[in-house]
Amino acid sequence: MSTTVSRASLDQKLALAKRCSREATLAGAKAAAVATIASAIPTLASVRMLPWAKANINPTGQALIVSTVAGMAYFIAADKKILSLARRHSFEQAPEHLKNTSFQGTGRPHPAFFRP
Repeated sequence: MSTTVSRASLDQKLALAKRCSREATLAGAKAAAVATIASAIPTLASVRMLPWAKANINPTGQALIVSTVAGMAYFIAADKKILSLARRHSFEQAPEHLKNTSFQGTGRPHPAFFRP
């Protein structure tokens, strides 16, 4: 059983993947920028005010703290964005009989994390 895939379908999937990648990169960059500011201020303030930090954290250590936090924020935010976009797109492409997953017995809607 071999199935043929049209060139237009592949081009559409490639364009969607590029757009999702771009959105994830932008989300990660925003999170990294915020995390850099949020970690640089207390790091630099503690080195100036606390005797222990002044004696033990040199400029390389300060840069390492700030860059580690920024890197973690970038990858966490980008990963969350990719997963949310993949979930949304898989739900949009699902057959109709699988889309109606709500259980009508409780009278309550699903929590927000169950909805696409």
